[in-house]
Parts: sequence; structure tokens; C-alpha cells
Amino acid sequence: MKLAPFTLHRPGSVGQASRLLAELGDEGAAYCGGTELLLAMKLGLASYEHLVDLKRAVGLRGISAVGPDGGIRIGAATTHREIETSAVLRDRYPEMCAMISRVANLRVRSVGTLGGNLCFADPHSDPASFLMAVDATLVCQRDEATRRVSAGEFLTGPYQTALAPGELLVAVELPIRPERAGISHLRMKLTERPAVTVTAMVTRRGHDVAAARLIVGSVGSVPFAASTADLAGSAGGFAERAAACAEQAAAGCAPLPDGEASPDYLRHLVAVHARQALSEAFAATSAA
Repeated sequence: MKLAPFTLHRPGSVGQASRLLAELGDEGAAYCGGTELLLAMKLGLASYEHLVDLKRAVGLRGISAVGPDGGIRIGAATTHREIETSAVLRDRYPEMCAMISRVANLRVRSVGTLGGNLCFADPHSDPASFLMAVDATLVCQRDEATRRVSAGEFLTGPYQTALAPGELLVAVELPIRPERAGISHLRMKLTERPAVTVTAMVTRRGHDVAAARLIVGSVGSVPFAASTADLAGSAGGFAERAAACAEQAAAGCAPLPDGEASPDYLRHLVAVHARQALSEAFAATSAA
């Protein structure tokens, strides 16, 4: 496998990169780690005459806490390995560190980036469902103008995002973690990629379940939020309500016809993993 010749550009700022990509149009693509884009080009699945390397663009890397009890900002060019080992994330969102630690292998995590993973928009991926469950916000920039997009609105289809021409993902913002919030992220691989990813977040207030989210990914074209309205209320009987919610999530998914498994088996996997994720997230609220 050989890469076709291309021209490499190395802008020093996000603004420069954005303007360059706008000028190049469909002939150019941005990359940072390149673990997915360069492989796709080697396989002949993508072709670009110009690549814009973002590694030198200022302000795209790093993980920082926003205030002593606030949220967390993760630069889009932050590697999976940096997320996996971040003390800031381990303190406030240790489940994200654990989730990222299961992505690919150490070599890939050392060069692959969170922003690259999200922008490549492979349907079989872990981070998107997790970020939707915790209600993360994605910061996008075009030239010098920025806008914020919810994690649930960023992915629009297989290998498609809400980014406009010349627009770049610059950061992911995690909100303040609610008190007594439990999170569980589960995945199952049948081949090299996850066939099912499920993230559940349950928040308790007193003896009641105040809120719950259940996100199912890697099955359909984009992750989707299952209906969890019936999960709020008394903690008693939560297991039964969670089981019903998991079955509804399985019935509502639309598996991709990409050969990972039969649609019925994938729905079965969704039901099993959704029920387990909700149970684990609920149990974690006792220790939160």
C-alpha cells in the first residue's frame, strides 16, 4: 500500500488552517495523528491532493480544568494516550480515561487524537457515545469565528459531521459533573472494531433517580439517545425499568448493513449491554 503524492501544509494557527482549508475545498483535508485518514488514503478509500497538518497549530492540545469545581476543556489535537493518563480527567471523569484506554492499541493511542476520531466519524467508535451521554459540547472554529455544537448534533452520518467548509473542531468541553452521577461505558467487538457501544449516565437526588441518559453507538450510522423518561423517579424498581428501557433501545436501533452481524443479533447485544450499563451506572451513584 502506497500513498499517492500530495502537498503537505503546516499552518501555525487555527485561523491559518481554516483559511487554507477553505481555499483548498474538496482537494484538501486536515489531519493530526493521521491514524485513520492516512490508512484510508493508502487503501484508496480517500484521495486528497493537499493535507493540512494541524500539529503545529497553537491552542489545539492540552487538558485543563475550568475552575476548581467546573468542567474540563480538551484540545482537539490531544492524543488518546494523553486523555488516558490525565490526572485532571481521572479526578472528574475517570470513566473517560477507562473508555479511551480500550481504543485500538497503545501505538495508535499515542498518536491518534480525540478530534481526529470525532471528525473522521467512523460509525464504529467509542468517544462519540460517551460524549453524548455526559452532554459534552464541541467547539468549532472557522477563520476567527467560533461556535459550539452539542455532541449529539456533531455527527450527521457515516463519515460526515456538522463542520462547514473550512471549519475545524478545536476543543471538547465536558460540563460540571452532577453530584451523585454514575457513568458506565460498555463495548463489544466482534471483529477489529466495536460492534456495539453503550454509555449510560444516571444521577441520583436523595433516594430518587433524578435523571438518566442512555446512548447507543457503533450499531447505526450515528449514535442515538434512547428514551429514558421512565427511568426517573423512585430508586425502587429501577432494575425492572432499566430492563424495559434497554429493550426499547434495542427495538429502536437501525443496524448498519456492514456485515458485523445480523440485525437481530446486534439488537440483542444492544439490549444486553444497555441493561448492564444502566445497572452499573445506577450502582455507581451510591459511591459518587
